[in-house]
Amino acid sequence: MSGSLFDLTGQVAVVTGTSRGLGQYLARALARAGADLILTSRRKETLAPFAEEIRDLGRRAVELELDVRDAESITAMAAQAAESFGQVHILVNNAGCNVRKPAVDVTWEDWNLVLDTNLRGSFFVAQAMARLMIPHHYGRIINIGSVTSVFGYAGLGPYCASRGGVRQLTMSLADDWGRHGITVNCLAPGWFRTAQNSVLYENKEWVEYLVDRIPLKRPGAPDDLDGAVVFLASEASRYITGQTLLIDGGISTGAMRATMRPADADE
Repeated sequence: MSGSLFDLTGQVAVVTGTSRGLGQYLARALARAGADLILTSRRKETLAPFAEEIRDLGRRAVELELDVRDAESITAMAAQAAESFGQVHILVNNAGCNVRKPAVDVTWEDWNLVLDTNLRGSFFVAQAMARLMIPHHYGRIINIGSVTSVFGYAGLGPYCASRGGVRQLTMSLADDWGRHGITVNCLAPGWFRTAQNSVLYENKEWVEYLVDRIPLKRPGAPDDLDGAVVFLASEASRYITGQTLLIDGGISTGAMRATMRPADADE
C-alpha cells in the first residue's frame, strides 16, 4: 500500500477541544501527516502555545474560539474557518466533558452539561463543517466516542448515554452525507489517562483492577491513537464510513476470564 494514502499535505483539519489532553495528540498526529490545523477551545488564549508547536512542525495553525454548547459560537467558528482556509477537509469532533457520579446523584444540570457537550455539540459542529464540505464533494468527519459507546459502566450514566449516542449519530450522518463524498466514522478510545480522569490513575488498586481487564495489560498511551486518526482522515479509509473503531487494548472483548489461568501460562 502506498504511503501517499496517508499523506495529508495540503488538507485542512478542524480539531475541537485542543487546549489540552487527547485533542492535542490527535491534532499533532494530523499535523505530522501534513495537515494544516484549525484549533479550537472555549478560551482562545489557551491555544497559543500549542499553535506555536504546530507551526514549528512547518504547518499553518489558526486558533478559534468555540463553545460547542452555543449555536452562535459554532456558526461563528465555521465562518472563520472558511475565511481562514477556504476549504475544510477534515473534522475531528473531540470536545467533550464528563460527570462521574452514582446514577441516583446525577442532577438535571449534570445530564444537560454532558449531553449538550458530547452529543448535541458533536452533531451541530459536524453539521456546520458538512455545510462547508458538501460544495467540494469531499470530507472526513471523525467523531470521538469511547469504549462507553459500546459498554456501560456504573457512575457514568450521562457519559455512556452521550457516547452511545455519538456512535448512533455517526451511522446516521454517514448515510446522510455519503452521497456528498463525506465519510463519517467514530474513533473510540478505551481507558486513557487524561486531565479529566487523572485522579483515578493515582489509585494503584484501581489501576491494577483496570489493567487486569485489558488484554494488552496497560492503559492507552496518547500516541496509540495517532495511526487511527490519520487513517480515518486519509484516503486510506475512503471506503469506510459509519464505523466505530475501538482503540482500547482489547477491553471491549469482554475482559472477563471464563476459566482460571495458571500464573505461568505466559512463560
